[in-house]
Formats: sequence, C-alpha cells, structure tokens
Amino acid sequence: MKEYIEKFQQKINVNKNSRKKRTNAKNTEDSLFRKLFPQQESGQSRDSYMRQNLMLSVKYGALALATLAVLRGGYTVVSENVATSSSVNGRELPIYCVETDEKKIALSFDAAWGNEDTAKILEILAKQDVKVTFFMTGGWVESYPDDVKAILAAGHDLGNHSENHKNMSQLSDAEKKEELMKVHEKVRELTGYEMFLFRPPYGDYDNAVVNVAKDCGYYTIQWDVDSLDWKDYGVDSIIKTVTEHKHLGNGSIILCHNGAKYTAQALDMLIAKLKNEGYTFVPISELIYKDKYHINHEGRQIKN
Repeated sequence: MKEYIEKFQQKINVNKNSRKKRTNAKNTEDSLFRKLFPQQESGQSRDSYMRQNLMLSVKYGALALATLAVLRGGYTVVSENVATSSSVNGRELPIYCVETDEKKIALSFDAAWGNEDTAKILEILAKQDVKVTFFMTGGWVESYPDDVKAILAAGHDLGNHSENHKNMSQLSDAEKKEELMKVHEKVRELTGYEMFLFRPPYGDYDNAVVNVAKDCGYYTIQWDVDSLDWKDYGVDSIIKTVTEHKHLGNGSIILCHNGAKYTAQALDMLIAKLKNEGYTFVPISELIYKDKYHINHEGRQIKN
C-alpha cells in the first residue's frame, strides 16, 4: 500500500511539473506575442487596431521569407562549390594530378605538330595494353584525320588542345570559346566523339580560361610530371626524368609529345619500368573525378 501511495504521489508531481512547463511555455509565447503585436492603445478603434496587426503580420512574413531566401541561397552556393570546386583562394586551378589510394597514373600526348611517330606510339601502347590521352590541335586534326580515328578506335581519349595553339590567357572570352569549340566540332564531325578534356597550349591559363572551358563542358587538365621530351635530350633522359621525378606518384599525369624526337623510342622502356614499379595506366578520363570534388593549392583533385 505504501508503494502504491508513493507511485501515485510521483505521478501527481509529474503532472504538476508538466503543467508548470506548459504554463511557462505559454507565458513565453504570450510575452513574445505582446512584443510583436502591442496591445490596443487607449482610444484606438478596433478597426485601427486590426489594420495595425495586419500590417505587422505582412511585415514579419516578408522578413521571414527574405531570411529563408538568403539562407537557401547561401546553402546552394556552398553546396555547388563543395560539389565541384576548382577555386583556391580566388584562383581557378586546372587538374594537375588526382588523389587516389590506387597506384594508377595517366600518360598524355600533346599533338600539335608532326606525325611521323604516331603509328609507332599506337603500336607500342597496344603491345603494352596501355590506354592514354591525346590532346590535339585543330590543325593536327585537319592534317591527320586518319590518325585521329585510329587513336579513338584503339580506345584512347581524344582531348582538346585548342584550335590554333595560342596563349589562351591573352584572348578574349569569345576568342577562348572559339579556340575550344572549333576543334571540338571538327572532332565531333570526324568521329562522333564529344571531347571533354582540355589542355591549354603551353600550360598557359588564368581564371577566365578555366571558367570558359568549364562553360563549354570541359575539365582543364595540366600535368605534374613533365617528361621534357620536347627538349630532345635523348631516350635515357626521358626515362630518367619521368621515373625519378619528385612528383611521380599515385594519380600523376605525365606530359609527353607525339612529335618529339625521342619519345617513341623511349616509350616502350618507360612503360615497362613504370609497370615494374607497380603502376598501372589509365586514360585521364578514367583517372579524374567527374563530380563531388575539390582541388587543393597543388592542383591535386580530391574526392569530397
């Protein structure tokens, strides 16, 4: 009986506390309401008082909607920037390399002049079962359409290297777009392929170059390992420069040129040596992240 009485008293106390909380909450609500909607003044007509409250309701409603719009706008901007951000401290950066736990790298060839070794390069790549990315100028596409088709047929990426190999940062936005889209249309008409990887000639870019390329549907691609094959130092120099490069690692993008003097001669040995070091090769289209990424100050693309 004693236990029953104690439980009954506890229940009464809980109910009292609950009523007290509800009363306090109601008092708080009433106090807030009075602050927002003052009481009817002495001598003020009921119609005047109602119009006053109506105007206050409209005012507070508009303020609430404006606040919500600002919050939503801020959230949208942040979400978009986090989803795909290439901006670092106000600077738009291309992709130089990719953060990945996998020991995979990408070979790339800029094709702006010469064609003597393209067939040999494709033959070596087929033998080594390696897929790469070729960045081509409009002039090269026009001069060697059969090679463009052969590159695509072999399973390699076709990339955009601009129409005329100009310094893109020195052009107007309209001219930048024209440099991108002229060669884009040539490749599409020739092969049906829609290119989406862009490498600026000379590696020259600024914020506008990256943004215009993005507007045209392109990821701007640089490199973190330069083979220096264009300096014509010889086969051993190319191999040593790449394999001993301080930046070589998971997610690296290697720059070569199909028209350089010793590149084709060095290629087979270079690939073999990198394979022996445990690297696998993928085209840039398979190395980079297409969305939900950001880029750090080194130009390293990082998955969010």
